[in-house]
Amino acid sequence: MVAQRNAAFAEESAEVEVLLASLGKTKDLTKKIAASLARLDASGQIVNDAIGPIYGNTKQLQVTSRNIDRVNEAIEKLRQPLDARGREENIIRQGPKSAGLPQYLAALKRVDKALTDLNSSGLRSNQQAISEFHNLLLTGVNQLNDLYRKMLQEDANSIEPLHFITKQIPFPSVAQDKAQTLGQISMAIASAGAHSARLGQRDDDVAARMYAEIRGDYINNSLQNLSMASISTSKRRNTDTTIYREGSSGVGAYAKALESMFLAEAENTSRIFRNDGGRVFGMTCSKALSTFARTLSELNSFIKSRLLTDCFLAYEILDLVTPLSYRLDSRTGQLRSQFADALRPLRETARSSFSDLLTQTRRQAETVSTLPPDGNTIPLVSESAKRLQTLANFDRPLLVLLSSIGDGNWKGPSSSAGLASQSSLNLELTPSAENPNLLSHYLLDLVDTLLGTLNTRSQTIHPKKSMQGIFQLNSAAVLARAVQSSPDLARYIGISPHNERLEKFRKRATELYMTSWREASMHLFDTIHTSGSRPMSGQGPGQAIDSTSIIKSLGSKDKDKIKEKFKVFNTSFDELVVRHKGLHMENEVRSYISREITALIEPLYARFWDRYHEVDKGKGKVVKYSKGELSGMLATL
Repeated sequence: MVAQRNAAFAEESAEVEVLLASLGKTKDLTKKIAASLARLDASGQIVNDAIGPIYGNTKQLQVTSRNIDRVNEAIEKLRQPLDARGREENIIRQGPKSAGLPQYLAALKRVDKALTDLNSSGLRSNQQAISEFHNLLLTGVNQLNDLYRKMLQEDANSIEPLHFITKQIPFPSVAQDKAQTLGQISMAIASAGAHSARLGQRDDDVAARMYAEIRGDYINNSLQNLSMASISTSKRRNTDTTIYREGSSGVGAYAKALESMFLAEAENTSRIFRNDGGRVFGMTCSKALSTFARTLSELNSFIKSRLLTDCFLAYEILDLVTPLSYRLDSRTGQLRSQFADALRPLRETARSSFSDLLTQTRRQAETVSTLPPDGNTIPLVSESAKRLQTLANFDRPLLVLLSSIGDGNWKGPSSSAGLASQSSLNLELTPSAENPNLLSHYLLDLVDTLLGTLNTRSQTIHPKKSMQGIFQLNSAAVLARAVQSSPDLARYIGISPHNERLEKFRKRATELYMTSWREASMHLFDTIHTSGSRPMSGQGPGQAIDSTSIIKSLGSKDKDKIKEKFKVFNTSFDELVVRHKGLHMENEVRSYISREITALIEPLYARFWDRYHEVDKGKGKVVKYSKGELSGMLATL
């Protein structure tokens, strides 16, 4: 065991000696490497000190070389426009016609670019050249302006819009190739104008203003006759009290021509001015729009002076022009606010007209001093009926106007200050937003105002209730006939529950007229008391009444009472028939009242006659009418 342990120690000692020997060699090698690195650093420093100045000089030479190249390039650029001045001047002096428009525009473009380059150089030595180039550019642009103006004036002769409207011909526009040429010219003018503006001389909007002036005059002059026609066809003599008839004014043709010409012009400006077409289009249409606004203002003054008969013209204009402005806005993106401004006075007049119509209708009815002695109605009623029908014809603008006012608010006095806040009233409301009951309520308020005021006047002027009743029935009948003959009006006040308003007037008037007939019918009621049991009217539904038996059962006083009743009734009936036939009644009133009278008198008289006609034993002194004769008399009513 001891021998084995010694052998292991000996082996480990040998390995340690080997490691120590290797470590010594590594130290020697490390010292040699360190000495070599020190020598290499010294050599590198020597090389750097020698080559560093040479590298710096080379780099500076490269920068200098590049700067020289740039200077040469700048000099070359500066020389190019100066060298080209003679060539461009020769082309420009020739003019666009002689040199040819493409070559002429190219020359102007090159002069324009030369000016840009010279201005960007900032060299004082170039100021003379800049001035010369600018003068050359002005000369070219002036010639271009003349050409531009002449080309625009070739299509600027005024036209007759009605010719295109009636024959449904598209309104003329600038030809495509010409529009392209005008677009190129306008761009050249605008670019040259930008340089002039920087020099404080001119601006870059010359082409747009020139176009707007020439084309604007063309549109305005073409529409001038329609403007005057709109006024002349709308104005009437003061003695003419007829209600305005839809379409009788020339403003409809004026609006249609205005829209068509504007759309044609929008096509022109979009092709000539591209992205700036909308602005130029607005400039071009401004003169025609100003004339249109003045025309509407004059029409508005006329309408306000004849509101009862001509407020409908205001509704018609709103119904025509407001949708027109929305169509133009959707196609061009322009003019909507200008149209709104032009319509504002008319819109305010239209909104105030509702309360004014009520007020003037009441005033006219209150000032009635006489009424026909035969119960006939008066012209105010038929005029009002026509007014109701016409109002219903303009239901679309009226519904929107009434929506802006609010249900029932038309009963108060109109206020311009209050209406101004709604001056941008929209006529494009969706159907769900429109409330037809508003128009029904307003029309019924007009009916109430008219009939209520006239009924009050009738009570003052007509002494008898029957005369009051027949006058009111005739007035209500005229209005009811207007409703029945107009589908538009019937849609608003001819349906339940709105039709109940007129029916109430008719029932009250019927009660008044039937008062005297009811008084006469009272004589046909008997209060005879017989001695013993009262005679039967008959033994069954099919058996006749025995008048002889009834008369025999009566005492002398009761017989005298029956005779007196017959006499009084005969007198009253004859007087009522004569008076009835002397009254004026509308056809429907006569038929209706005749039925009412027959329904009241005939059954009562038949009963009374059946029971008591034998009181004069067929002599006809007391019983003047048989049942058949009375029915015949009633039939003549």
